[in-house]
Amino acid sequence: MGRPREIIDCGDLTLRRWRGEEDFAAALVLFEESREHLRPWVTWVTGNSEEDTRGFLARSWVRWEEGEVFNYAVEAGNGELLGMCQAYCGADPRGRGLGYWLHPAATGRGIATRAAAALTAELFTLPDVDFVEIAHDLANTASAAVPRRLGFTEVRRGPGAPPLPPAGSGIEVVWRLDRPAAGTAQPG
Repeated sequence: MGRPREIIDCGDLTLRRWRGEEDFAAALVLFEESREHLRPWVTWVTGNSEEDTRGFLARSWVRWEEGEVFNYAVEAGNGELLGMCQAYCGADPRGRGLGYWLHPAATGRGIATRAAAALTAELFTLPDVDFVEIAHDLANTASAAVPRRLGFTEVRRGPGAPPLPPAGSGIEVVWRLDRPAAGTAQPG
């Protein structure tokens, strides 16, 4: 199975592999400052602690090496951490899932869309990836805007997997983008 690059240059943004303990202090601040913004949509953020952040960084390293999950810090040109973007293996080995979230001060500027576009394009450079999917709760309209802008197609709706997010509807929406045919434009 192919792996994406550890650093993806997006001009004034960079997606880069989390660096473990070296990123601890900045990651902890990012998670803490994003807690209230993320609380309605993700369950892990409520109890996030220093130990949880260290565990996340350690697991990120191991899961990357195992080829399961590719977690990226979304970083501004000045080195400020703006959020996270990730690709992961799904049930179908031909596809990858993609997720993203941002610090509240980074929202509304197209950063999530640009990060998702860059990671999607990177995934399509891998020979074993035929499609990319993005899933979110039906009530999370901000997350829904990203796949819509990037030309993904809604492919299904169904019950969300527990634990359900506090503000969620309990309905998961899944969007898919198939690998572009040779010679066609990439997303973004």
